[in-house]
Amino acid sequence: MGLLHHGKLMVGFDLGEEYSQISYTVGEDVETLSTVAGEGRYNIPTVLCKRIGANQWSYGKEALLAAQDDDRILVEDILQLAVNGEPVQIDGNAFDPVSLLALYVKRSLGLLSQVASPDKIYAMTITCERLDSRMVAVLDQVVESLQFRTDKIFYQSHAESFYHYMIKQPEELWKAQVLLLEYRGTKVHTYCMGLNRHTTPVVAYVENWEYNMPPYEPMPEEEELRREKMERLDQEFTDIATQVCKRTPVTSVYLIGEHYSNEWMKESLKNLCMGRRVFQGNNLYSKGACYAVTERFQPSEIGKAHVFLGEEKLKSNIGMHVLQQGQETYYALLDAGVNWYEAEHTVEFYMRGGNELELEIISLTGKENTKVPITLEDMLPGMSRMRAHLFLTGEKNLVVEIEDLGFGSFRAATGQIWHKEIAL
Repeated sequence: MGLLHHGKLMVGFDLGEEYSQISYTVGEDVETLSTVAGEGRYNIPTVLCKRIGANQWSYGKEALLAAQDDDRILVEDILQLAVNGEPVQIDGNAFDPVSLLALYVKRSLGLLSQVASPDKIYAMTITCERLDSRMVAVLDQVVESLQFRTDKIFYQSHAESFYHYMIKQPEELWKAQVLLLEYRGTKVHTYCMGLNRHTTPVVAYVENWEYNMPPYEPMPEEEELRREKMERLDQEFTDIATQVCKRTPVTSVYLIGEHYSNEWMKESLKNLCMGRRVFQGNNLYSKGACYAVTERFQPSEIGKAHVFLGEEKLKSNIGMHVLQQGQETYYALLDAGVNWYEAEHTVEFYMRGGNELELEIISLTGKENTKVPITLEDMLPGMSRMRAHLFLTGEKNLVVEIEDLGFGSFRAATGQIWHKEIAL
């Protein structure tokens, strides 16, 4: 087992707008928690319910059931409310929406007691549809307020969870393009994963598109209307699948969502299955998140040979040329493939006169490599020790802060800090 011993609980938490899911592993297979033990019901509705006049809350399916009583208030869209950040009025009081989301996450993780105490979590990846700076800030607040016993908590997008799920499947399923079609609400969210094998490591990327689709529910009771609606769904989905497959050669297709059924997918399924393998399920993201967190602590050969460059990834290697023992060498500062919000590096070095240094930005996406000069204006002459701190404030915004630490008794530290932002 290498580093990963049995008993280390690794968790993948898919935090969705409508429902969430939790997958876990203790060293071997990845399993998904069922809301009803032994029944394979993975979806935990992303809702809370409050009893009027009492500090009594329920979550998930229990909340939906409780909301049928007159003395309860259902709180929906809690992920979006947390992202919006405005206080939420419930039962005559204002609630912090991030605290509501934290309560939901805490209650949902209580399901882990089927296998182990949530206190035993060794590491966890939370995955959600998109990871912009606001979503990262919300997740940071949630994690901080829940005071986990571990600091090994990571975030990733659904696109990255799709990638991690796929590289754990037999290679023939993903050696060409792989398609994921997620049907929820009135949209089909499409992810297409491909590989650029001309780079080392191989770069995996995911493109995504969105298509409109008629809402699935409610299905009419009357037989004739029901048949018409099913035929319409089938036709619309056939059109979408045809459009997507025209864009790119696809070898396998994954259908995610609760609305797919053989009842209406007559033509569309026939079309999709022509020369392709088609899989259906709905716990791919939480499993992908769980595979990702195990990959961090026990890298696989396939994982080492590939790097995922999604929207939230740094797509360049960033470094500088320095003199080490009289030889000029390239010193790596930030590596491509890390999440922009985790990319950070601090280094100390000496400058022998002069007030300019140069960063080298080496793209992994085929763009030209660039050299970026940084001029330290008004810097005192003479030798000095410098500290550079690099971090990103967005996927394409690199910040470099350089501080003058002086040179012992020969030259006092000025404490001057130069701040430079570089668009990647």
